[in-house]
Amino acid sequence: MPAPIDPAFSASGRFFKGNIHTHSNRSDGALSAEAVCAAYREQGYDFLALTDHFLAKYEFPIVDTRPFRTNSFTTILGAEVHAPKTELGERWHVLAVGLPTDFPATTDDETGPALATRCIAAGAFVAIAHPTWYGLTLADAASIANAHAVEIYNHTSQVRTDRGDSTHFVDQLLSEGRRASLIAVDDAHFHCDDAFGGFVMVKAEANEPEALLAALKAGAFYSSQGPSIHAVGFENGHVEVECSAARSIIALGRASKATQLVGRDLTEARLDLSGFAAGGYVRLVVIDDRGRRAWTNPVWL
Repeated sequence: MPAPIDPAFSASGRFFKGNIHTHSNRSDGALSAEAVCAAYREQGYDFLALTDHFLAKYEFPIVDTRPFRTNSFTTILGAEVHAPKTELGERWHVLAVGLPTDFPATTDDETGPALATRCIAAGAFVAIAHPTWYGLTLADAASIANAHAVEIYNHTSQVRTDRGDSTHFVDQLLSEGRRASLIAVDDAHFHCDDAFGGFVMVKAEANEPEALLAALKAGAFYSSQGPSIHAVGFENGHVEVECSAARSIIALGRASKATQLVGRDLTEARLDLSGFAAGGYVRLVVIDDRGRRAWTNPVWL
C-alpha cells in the first residue's frame, strides 16, 4: 500500500497566509471593507476573503474587494450565507469563499443544504461555520455532505463566547468517515479584539484568487493560531513532522488513537502510527509554549 500523502506538503508552490472569514460594515462589522483589507495587509497577510452576511437586511452583499488588491496582497470574494434551519431551529451559517458578484439572492423556501449546493455550483469553497458556537449537530453536518471543510477554530466565537474550538465536533465527524478539511478563521467583526487569531496557510503556485481557491478545494493547506508546520511525510508506518518550536507534536486518529512527543522547543518528531487502523485517519496538531495550535487536514490511511 502506498504511503499516505498530505497535499499541503507535497504540492508545488509556496505557503500563503490568509483569513477566509471576516466581516465589514456592509453587514454587522465595525469597519469599512477597505479598512478591513488594510488591517490584514498591514499584519502581513497575503490574502483575505471578506465574507459579509448574505441577508436581505444587508441587501445580500458580495462585497467587491478587488480595488483593495496590491502587488503583494489579494482578495477572494465571498459571503457567509444563511437559510433556515438547523435541528435546533437556528438559521444556517455557511461560509462560501469564491462567489461571483452576481450570485442570486436566497429565497424564503431555500434550505441550508440547497444553498450550500448552489454555492458549490457557483464555484465556491464551502465550509461549515463555527459548529460549536451555535450547537450544530452531526445530523446537520451530514445534511451538507458536499461541504469542503469545517471550521475547527473560530476566533471570534472563542473571544466572545468561549465556543470557538470545535475539535470534538470535528473528530466525531471524521470518526464517522466524513472526509472534510479543517480551517481556522477569525470571523472578525472588529467590535472587540477578535482579529488575527486564526488563519490558513495555503500552498499555491501564486498568490492569486484562482490558484488559492483551487488549493483550498484540494486540501493543500494547514491551519494555525500561530505555529508553523514546515514539512509532513509518511513512511513505513510513521509520520515525520518539522515545525516551529513546540511543546507538543501530536498525531490523532479515530476514537482514542493518539501518539505524541512532548518536550521543550521541539522542531521535529517521528511518530509511530502502527496503532492507527487502515481506513481511519490521522491529523496532526502542533502546540507551542503559549498554547497556540496548528492543525493539518486529516489524511486517510
